Amino acid sequence: MAQAAPAPGGMSRPGRTPEVEGRATDVRARPPDVFDARTHKLARIGVPIVLGLVYGYWVAANNRSGGPITGWNLLLGFVSALVFAVLCMALLALAPRMIREAHALLWTAFVGCAFGFLYAQSGRPVLRAILIALLVAAATFIAFFYRYYTREDAFGRRIR
Repeated sequence: MAQAAPAPGGMSRPGRTPEVEGRATDVRARPPDVFDARTHKLARIGVPIVLGLVYGYWVAANNRSGGPITGWNLLLGFVSALVFAVLCMALLALAPRMIREAHALLWTAFVGCAFGFLYAQSGRPVLRAILIALLVAAATFIAFFYRYYTREDAFGRRIR
């Protein structure tokens, strides 16, 4: 059985990449990439669509409050799903190019608005929906800002 000869500098390990100098001692760990580029490309489109369909169904279910399914209810669900999926795809494309504060703020606005609209469809008072959406948005901002602050530099480039 023939084996490939190891490259100069030692054998490569999955999940490890050489640093800029290219010496074998200068390696940084990164998680192994399980999926290929095609799978990542499909997931970048498929995940927002699936999440949008779930969100649209949830909006329509909250709006009808257990009543009969109507055409307007279906239309509301599909339009909500479409808007959610398009905004999610736009954020996935735009947000990583922003500085970490704007990156976290964009996702915070998206999550806060989506949750507020979803909660408002259940027939609760608008002021209560706004208050709860602001609380959810604040918690989202804290979590995302911490995540981006610890994993990005000031210009939005990933550190790890």
